[in-house]
Amino acid sequence: MRYLDEYRDSELARSLLDRLRRVATRPWRIMEVCGGQTHTLVRQGIDELLPAGIRMIHGPGCPVCVTPLETLDRAMAIAARPEVTFTSFGDMLRVPGTHTDLLSLRARGADVRVVYSPTDAVRIAEAEPRRQVVFLAVGFETTAPANAMAVLHARQLGLANFSVLVSHVLVPPAMTALLADPDCEVQAFLAAGHVCAVMGWTPYEPIAARWHVPIVVTGFEPLDLLEGVLMAVGQLEDGRGEVENQYARAVRRTGNTGAQQTVGRVFRITDRTWRGIGPLPDSGLQLSPEYAEFDAARRFGVTDLRSAEHPECIAGAILTGARKPTDCAAYGTRCTPRTPLGAPMVSAEGTCAAYFAAGRARIAPAGSPP
Repeated sequence: MRYLDEYRDSELARSLLDRLRRVATRPWRIMEVCGGQTHTLVRQGIDELLPAGIRMIHGPGCPVCVTPLETLDRAMAIAARPEVTFTSFGDMLRVPGTHTDLLSLRARGADVRVVYSPTDAVRIAEAEPRRQVVFLAVGFETTAPANAMAVLHARQLGLANFSVLVSHVLVPPAMTALLADPDCEVQAFLAAGHVCAVMGWTPYEPIAARWHVPIVVTGFEPLDLLEGVLMAVGQLEDGRGEVENQYARAVRRTGNTGAQQTVGRVFRITDRTWRGIGPLPDSGLQLSPEYAEFDAARRFGVTDLRSAEHPECIAGAILTGARKPTDCAAYGTRCTPRTPLGAPMVSAEGTCAAYFAAGRARIAPAGSPP
């Protein structure tokens, strides 16, 4: 296949669905980890076309959604300082903190800028030496190499006015935490292909072996996901629990070793709190002691800040797959993309945003007034 449209071919999609109907003999529950995969499933209606009994559970793989509320509040506290130029990818600007968001701060005069790469922030720091330039470094293993390179480049340039507010999270510990929950319903995983393009799939092999759970590395187009579901169901029907790679055009078993080495040079593994989920051991990255001078939280004295979630938001239950957006009483009314109560409604990879964009309505409980 050479062109994007080929991964959206309707005849091939029907063929994969027919094969699924022939292979599946019982109900199965499969979690797609990545928020980008969730958006494809919901936007294309794939989750509603699957054979009866095969249920997709939406996972916590939205980097914006799982960024801790404390990190957002630290970002606001730093961005509000007059000497700071705060830089971020655009999808973080409308994520609500406890009291405000970065976009509102910018409207009130804060120097908040959207960048398309962390190296853009480094260039701003180099061009404006009198400004303290901070980059909000969030995301999974996918974005960690570029953020590490930005720190290395700033060190090479001798920039004393550049720092990063780090909130990286790691996928395998989150999957392990889900499986360890006694209420977990997940029987197989679709793993995010872009994460595995960096890290490979070897970190998933102990998980598959320990929990005897199929893990299929999958792409993001409709045919990728349908084939990934077919591969997962095939394993479940056979009683296997292995790691398989559907995304062979982009992912190797060992991943990108150069990127891994760069990340290992700048960051080290740490405990991390996931928004809506809570603390997970060894589930994140922080700057190593050698690069602690670039830690914005320490530089601006916001390490001890504590926050509280909006009481109506059920983001934690949505991110773990325990609930769907349409289960939330605020969905589509008090919580919309214009007035989000939580990150899953505003993020480009958030499950609530995917349901809202697809026009999926909340089903009122029995006995509710019309």
